[in-house]
Amino acid sequence: MSGRLARDRQATYSFQNIDPKETTVSTPLNRLSPVPVRERAACMCSNGGRCSSFAPGHALHLIQARIASATSAEWVDGIVEASDPVAGVLVVRTLDGAVHALWNASGAALEAGPGTPVALHARYAVLAVGRTQFNVAAV
Repeated sequence: MSGRLARDRQATYSFQNIDPKETTVSTPLNRLSPVPVRERAACMCSNGGRCSSFAPGHALHLIQARIASATSAEWVDGIVEASDPVAGVLVVRTLDGAVHALWNASGAALEAGPGTPVALHARYAVLAVGRTQFNVAAV
């Protein structure tokens, strides 16, 4: 027992005598600043892939969809007046007469041709075409 106690004291003693100024860690910092990371990020929908951005007009975020569903009194019905699938632009006239020019990168203009009934949540920028919802940006 006395031998183990002596070893424990010796180990404790050896750690207590380490000078932090003498021990240096030479691990290089390989972190990128946020600016280059943001510059390199590109949405895949511009290359024909699945949309990887939640910016206005791109992929619909789960929180955006839920908060739009939770505020159901703010949905307004409308009719698509014009759609340009190549540019991703839709013109929606609501039943109260307001006209909204909208852009979406994930195919809302393909789903909703002229004359299609839609629902628009202007506050949270969500367009519903049937059961499918899209994140839209005002043009």
